[in-house]
Amino acid sequence: MTTLLVASTGGHLKQLHRLHRRLSGVDGPYRWATFDTPQSRSLLEGEAVDYVHFVGGRDPRNIRNVPLAHRILREHDVDTVVSTGSAVALPFFALARQRRLECHYIESAARSDGPSTTGRLMSHIPGVYLYAQYPAWATGRWHYRGSVFDSFAPFAPATTAVARSNALKKVVVTLGTYRGYGFGRLVRRLLAILPSDADVLWQTGDTDTSSLGVNGHYAIPEHDLTQAMGEADVVVGHAGVGTALAALEVGRCPVLVPRRLVRGEHVDDHQTQIAGELGARGLSRSVEADDLTLDDLLIAARTPVKSLAEDPPFLTLSARHSSAFIAAAA
Repeated sequence: MTTLLVASTGGHLKQLHRLHRRLSGVDGPYRWATFDTPQSRSLLEGEAVDYVHFVGGRDPRNIRNVPLAHRILREHDVDTVVSTGSAVALPFFALARQRRLECHYIESAARSDGPSTTGRLMSHIPGVYLYAQYPAWATGRWHYRGSVFDSFAPFAPATTAVARSNALKKVVVTLGTYRGYGFGRLVRRLLAILPSDADVLWQTGDTDTSSLGVNGHYAIPEHDLTQAMGEADVVVGHAGVGTALAALEVGRCPVLVPRRLVRGEHVDDHQTQIAGELGARGLSRSVEADDLTLDDLLIAARTPVKSLAEDPPFLTLSARHSSAFIAAAA
């Protein structure tokens, strides 16, 4: 039997990739269903993957994935489906529950004050196990079992080359790859404050930089981007979960800048939730684009983070009769 892992690319895929090995009560072998992007090709290299049609949030074209979901569930002997969202998960879960398969939906860590549209729709599918990554709104059918960010902790500010010289030599800027939304406001602000001699790698996604003199890359393979982050003095990015996790994994405290709905930069203001949560944990320097200063970048560059020696388990509801579940609930 197979566990199918379903996620949109970007932060959703990054979260599921980190969380799936922590799931207590859900076992492999694993198979993935996601979009075909440089990130998924790199992150899932060597894994069993089915590529499905791209859909954005609230996208009616998701119906195109229904026959693909039906085929994947049938051909690969799937008995369990797990997802961190977003909309692409809906046809898989609806069909899986018709087949009486076990389904686990973990709401994105981007949602600190309640479920997303996809999460609310999932709650209407009978038998789906639902998980919040924040205890504050884990009520009713929603259960709290931890967060993808629990694997990291802040260090005290370090004496680094940046601290000694008070200068930035290498910078990574990543704006994600969410289609249809640019973040030119952040690019323009960075051009105003970055040192002229800084070596900057720009991952710009759908942000049009043609008039800004920036040599940007639409998307950079996961391994290449992670390596660049590890070599950089500081990472600056939109406040996406994927961006934050990539930086934290290499010990960087990212500068996170939330996209804003009123500026036409995203479908809603959920990135303010991510920035606020990580700022409160001491795992990021979170600031609005128009308020960003060079000092924010320097402070982040002097504030490393660490990964815990062992990831805490994510105790799913299917593990409720296990000794680990009983001990954690005691």
